[in-house]
Amino acid sequence: MLDVRRLHLLRELDRRGTIAAVAEALTFTASAVSQQLGVLEREAGVALLERSGRRVILTPAGRSLVAHADAVLQRLELAVAELAGARDGIGGPLRIGTFPSGGHTIVPATLAELAQRHPALEPMVQEIDSARVSDGLRAGELDVALVHDYDFVPASPDTTVDEVPLLQEPMYLVTNAATKGGSGSDTLAELLGPYAEAPWITARDGTTGHAMAVRACQAAGFQPRIRHQVNDFRTVLALAATGQGAGFVPEMATVQSPTGVVLNKLPLFRRSKVAFRAGGGTHPAIAAFVAAARAAVSSMISSGRDEKPAMRYADSGQALPERGAEADPAS
Repeated sequence: MLDVRRLHLLRELDRRGTIAAVAEALTFTASAVSQQLGVLEREAGVALLERSGRRVILTPAGRSLVAHADAVLQRLELAVAELAGARDGIGGPLRIGTFPSGGHTIVPATLAELAQRHPALEPMVQEIDSARVSDGLRAGELDVALVHDYDFVPASPDTTVDEVPLLQEPMYLVTNAATKGGSGSDTLAELLGPYAEAPWITARDGTTGHAMAVRACQAAGFQPRIRHQVNDFRTVLALAATGQGAGFVPEMATVQSPTGVVLNKLPLFRRSKVAFRAGGGTHPAIAAFVAAARAAVSSMISSGRDEKPAMRYADSGQALPERGAEADPAS
């Protein structure tokens, strides 16, 4: 009979590409991973792996087995969720991943909601880029996470992770009040074009935010000249306010914009979601987190219900306020 733990290793090799990467992610030695994969091949009775230079790639039989491994591990998640539902109350550790802006907006309100409804839960938060969340969930480092994707950087299909939509919000071009740009324009080229020669502030290389910024500028007809790389949108706003360059921020980050900042709404969107291992959505603790996150977002929306909508609650169509094409510094 095939061992589930070895199937997990094979699936991780398929996703990560090297035995060394699998070993690092799962805190094994490379030799231990190789040994266990060798045992799995003997159990299967066919070759699952073949060498390609320094890399190990899966044979057709190996790829077929990974598809079955996805289904098996998803069923195990469903079983764990069902057993957890049979217990009295919701409690114990809940490892939560979040992107930076979600960490200082959605997460605090979500944790407050969880504390009120399920005081026995022990939430533990870590900041992580959305591009790394799938790896963290599969490795067991996270139970649930806030993730996002952007126009120009859609999420890659991943059968190992399930997602629940949470929020959609527009992106803004942020610049210094002394600079002249494409205010009032409608197209990306008209809005970004005036800053083709300006320095740019983006998220760090390798993140979804960085990829979105570069691809948006390329779509507008130029390659951005990146000067600063920071992941915190509050820092992007502060740098832009002092004339250090142009950047991109989502609606959520514009609530407390510093003096001297000009915000121009872009025809681009960021979509936030709650992610968890495939099959884990019915686990009581994860379901509780999803409900609390939706309540937090709903509260954010309700606080701005009398203003013109821009940010939208993913399920209901409710909306948060729009910051005008040139926002007041206090907005």
